[in-house]
Amino acid sequence: MAGSSERILIASDHAGFELKAALEKDLEALGYRYEDLGPSSAASVDYADYAHPLARRISEGQAERGILMCGTGLGMSYTANRYPHVRAAVAWSPEIAALAREHNDANVLVLPARFVGADEGRAILKAWLETGFAGGRHARRVEKIERTEGSTEEKR
Repeated sequence: MAGSSERILIASDHAGFELKAALEKDLEALGYRYEDLGPSSAASVDYADYAHPLARRISEGQAERGILMCGTGLGMSYTANRYPHVRAAVAWSPEIAALAREHNDANVLVLPARFVGADEGRAILKAWLETGFAGGRHARRVEKIERTEGSTEEKR
């Protein structure tokens, strides 16, 4: 586990605000440094206003990993995945989070806060933090995510 040498960005919308607060405590307890990109209250906000800055910073290499939360996780993941080098995965179980890291090198964890409680969120976060990327055949597949053109037929 990387622990305190790694800084993790974290953000949510209003639906994910309480879960974000709980996971920040867990990040601290596990020895991770984090930067909270907002919001600072549970007042209604637009998820994209928080996903864009986090994804931009991951894309530009200012941080290696990030965590986003909104009601379903979908809006945050749609927004984050528009950025090069960002692989945002919605995870609703520890197994999904571990596979997202192991097979897809997910560098942004997205939690569906209306469907995942604090205890489950903690288990998902822990699995995502502790699982490494397997590389090998998965590295080839992850590289293909960055392609903007081409088809399977062209690559055969």
